[in-house]
Amino acid sequence: MSSTPYLHFDPTETSIPKFHHLMLGAIAPRPIALASTIDNEGRPNLSPFSFFNAFGANPPIIVFSPSRRGVDNTTKHTYENVKEVPEVVINAVTYEMIQKVSDSSADFPKGVNEFEMVGFKMEPSDLVRPFRVKESPVQFECKVLQIIETGMGNAAGNLVICEILRIHVNPEVMDEYGRIDQQRIDLVGRMGGEYYVRAQGPSLFELAKPQ
Repeated sequence: MSSTPYLHFDPTETSIPKFHHLMLGAIAPRPIALASTIDNEGRPNLSPFSFFNAFGANPPIIVFSPSRRGVDNTTKHTYENVKEVPEVVINAVTYEMIQKVSDSSADFPKGVNEFEMVGFKMEPSDLVRPFRVKESPVQFECKVLQIIETGMGNAAGNLVICEILRIHVNPEVMDEYGRIDQQRIDLVGRMGGEYYVRAQGPSLFELAKPQ
């Protein structure tokens, strides 16, 4: 173990951007939710979020957080949309999609269709109003059960708790046992700063669970 003394950071004594960078640099890789929503006027919105994960299978629950902006404390269109129309499609993000996914995170004016702006195809959903991203190999149609605001200050989280109603899976990413093949799906995770990680090839390894 290194004998170098650790540095210590208290959130009450550290700037929000500094603390944010420390968190994201260490809590990684993070899966990316490409969230498709719709407002009460029927206008589609698409945006990626890496504050995202699965939190149960019975019922099947996933949670993501369209946090308040750190710069000016405004809320994001995704957050506003799920409050108006409590439905969302979470689309898995692959290496082939990542540039367009990054482009969709730009701060477009409200009402702009990010599908059209970045070049993703809109696929109608079966059970919810927001569209699916046709290029994504796995798409989760969800209803929003609850939104928990963790604070009202800059960069505060808004936990959108979703129940999965239906999963759409491209058979090309499945193995002969009907499971999603981790080599074929070629997922991308978010790291700190401008870094991403590609979960494919030699970066993947298997480790047997203890008996």
